[in-house]
Amino acid sequence: MDSPVKDKRIEIALRAWAPRFVASGVPLADFEEVTGGLSRWDEWCAAWSARAAVHEELGRKALADGYNISAAGHLTRAALCYHFGKFMFVHDVDQMKAAHKKTVECRDLALPHLNPPGERVAIPYQGATMAGILRKPSGVARPPVVIICVGLDSTKEEMDVYESLLLARGLATLPFDGPGQGEAEYTMPIRGDYEVPVKAVVDFIESRPDLDASRIAVMGVSLGGYYAARAAAFEKRLKACVSLSGPYSWVEVFDARNELSREAFKVRSHSKTMEEARAVAQTLTLKDSAKNITCPLYVVGGELDHLTQPHNAERIAAEASGPTILNIVKGGNHVVNNRRYMYQTQIADWLTQQFGLPKA
Repeated sequence: MDSPVKDKRIEIALRAWAPRFVASGVPLADFEEVTGGLSRWDEWCAAWSARAAVHEELGRKALADGYNISAAGHLTRAALCYHFGKFMFVHDVDQMKAAHKKTVECRDLALPHLNPPGERVAIPYQGATMAGILRKPSGVARPPVVIICVGLDSTKEEMDVYESLLLARGLATLPFDGPGQGEAEYTMPIRGDYEVPVKAVVDFIESRPDLDASRIAVMGVSLGGYYAARAAAFEKRLKACVSLSGPYSWVEVFDARNELSREAFKVRSHSKTMEEARAVAQTLTLKDSAKNITCPLYVVGGELDHLTQPHNAERIAAEASGPTILNIVKGGNHVVNNRRYMYQTQIADWLTQQFGLPKA
């Protein structure tokens, strides 16, 4: 007997996100078991939250028993599963917020027990604050810092794998939830001039005597790849930039995005209609700005990226004015999640070169 046809939105999730989930730290068996039991998108958040609760229970038990390393691992996986339950579930805000609350709670519980540990920080921003996670490499006094800009549907809690690669090489990491992202998405809409929130993050770094504010880089993933490039064009305290599958002009890829992505942008830009969302999308552009990127730039694109086609990466690299590396990964999908080994260690090593750190 043929298997029942799944909700189109479930099919989108299976087609687009399996490599991302697994590369970010979700066990493959979890992905297969959770998604294999779904037939309707309305079941998505609850199913992932139920699986997250399994990891959370293991983490809390390990914490209570004093096994802190184990607890950190379980709780980080729990945070990822809760996050992937809420990340595109914008049509049911109550469920989304509940899963998001658990995402933050589990990662915060893990932070002091990570190696190296993490610190939840509040970054002053226009009379409010943006939440970030600061981690510093062990045994390094006043390390350089990599600001990490997350994408349309990601949050600071998803960045553990990127953090680990950079920390191992002597770089501090600071992923944060900016306008339209994570903890800020409910009160701060998406904005195209992302140099403004990044300026606030740089100001925050300058306020920390334990960090080297003369050596700051910015890295961005997916829509965050646009945010990072945009920030580097205007915030000259940034000394290096990495853009991973970032769009050159969001409106040019907006109509081709799947329905889940377009709806998430509408909600997180605080737009009432898709037409209003498209108008906001027009403000996310590097036209007349990419040429202002003068710091060293590393741009990554996937040859088979159907979400943000590789010509976006090529255009960003072509228009930047500083020294630039362009890496279009053959066979790579969006953010090259299916072949992360073709760029992740390379960008981490490249960043150490920019800041004169010893090879590790």
